[in-house]
Amino acid sequence: MPPGSSALRATSWLRVAAVLGAAVVTLAAPSPPGVEARAAAIRTPHTVPVHPQPDRPTADMPAVSALVDGAIAARRLPGAVVLVGHDGRVVFRKAYGVRTLPGEPGVDGKPAAADPMTEDTVFDLASLTKVLATATAVMQLCERDAVRLDAPVQTYLPAFNPTHDPQRARVTLRMLLTHTSGEPGDVDLDDRWGLARADKAEGLRRALSAPLESAPGIGFRYSDINFLVLGALIETVTGESEDVYVQRHVFAPLSMTDSRYLPTQGPSARNTSLLARIAPTRHDEESERDPAANPHFGQLLRGVVDDPTARRMGGVAGHAGVFSTARDVGLFAQALLDRLAGRESAFPLSQATLQAMTAPAQPGHSPQQLVDAMRADRQRPLAATSSVDRLLAPRYPAIRGQNLRGLGWDIDTGYSVPRGAVFGVGSFGHTGFTGTSLWIDPASDTYVVVLSNAVHAPGSPPISRLAGQIATQVARALGVDGEGPRRP
Repeated sequence: MPPGSSALRATSWLRVAAVLGAAVVTLAAPSPPGVEARAAAIRTPHTVPVHPQPDRPTADMPAVSALVDGAIAARRLPGAVVLVGHDGRVVFRKAYGVRTLPGEPGVDGKPAAADPMTEDTVFDLASLTKVLATATAVMQLCERDAVRLDAPVQTYLPAFNPTHDPQRARVTLRMLLTHTSGEPGDVDLDDRWGLARADKAEGLRRALSAPLESAPGIGFRYSDINFLVLGALIETVTGESEDVYVQRHVFAPLSMTDSRYLPTQGPSARNTSLLARIAPTRHDEESERDPAANPHFGQLLRGVVDDPTARRMGGVAGHAGVFSTARDVGLFAQALLDRLAGRESAFPLSQATLQAMTAPAQPGHSPQQLVDAMRADRQRPLAATSSVDRLLAPRYPAIRGQNLRGLGWDIDTGYSVPRGAVFGVGSFGHTGFTGTSLWIDPASDTYVVVLSNAVHAPGSPPISRLAGQIATQVARALGVDGEGPRRP
């Protein structure tokens, strides 16, 4: 039976329905006492052998190329790399445009010609860090009973609630992962902290003490603070910096050799060929009203994280900071799909855990919510179009006001535009502010990676709409009908 056949996909989703409840119960099991004992138990990385991802692109997708070339011509982005996996192999991979603009400094610091985009370009993934690194690491800790998904955050991070505020006491790890904690969007960046010298401790202090803007567990509000706190959790429980932990326990097991925090520090700092492959993002304009307060003001950010909070914290944070290539993101996505489908995989989480992560998981969720969203999504004709864009669905989420989030992953919210108009509710993904997107559709055994440095083009719009348009054209090119089995 071919790996992408409808029968296999239907069986896979029936298996999800059968074990999802058990998966959630397992992840909420009581943790053994003693943080140090737990940390010692989790420092042995996974050693499952990796089976290299087949790399034989065969599909011709002129409609995808037309979209990306059009965006470049409109100066919405300098360039991009698109990679598509389907039925267990890479079927499309192409680099477009340039990664640097004419006259920008090259590796030697001198003005240089535009540098063409290449398939091995290294991108600042921005918020893709949340799912590739932080959420994966947190769920590893859940699997090993080092933390509990529904335990209060203050159990592991007392500084989160030093005054024993009853509202903050209700915030759980689940709420952080699903952006339902009530936290504001980001920490205060109005003063000079972390500009002259990185100050991770101050960034974490601000994240841990940020006042809630709404009651915990009530509604969805996307917040970087949620994942800043989760990054602190990882470091507290493991006794390791997050970059060290995820390198050993997430990226290494998947042979993601181009993925790392701090790509221009440590041994990599001497690797000029690596620096030349990194796509720059913006110029550092922090403290624009007082440039003297920022010794890096005006410098081009290349190999230095674009996110200002992560940058002030030294480049390692739970919400942003990972750099990677389309190949590596594809390795992650393919291994995840393989594990979900019960195929041999090196993905460093169990099938049950991934099923729990990629199904609605926000507090108070019910299976009926997903059923209703799927029904609303399917009731529109497959060719239904938005009044604004014929390659996007009429609305995201499918049911107005009903936001569905997994544990880290986006499923059906206003952020789900990269799903496009064909992949259905039940697929999942995430985006990054710099111009990055990953969307995964288990029903058709497909993933779509779009990586760009769109923020390098001044005034460029978010990548979400372009990523959604690309996803629609990918699905059409692969013959995905949008009516395949969905999660029950």
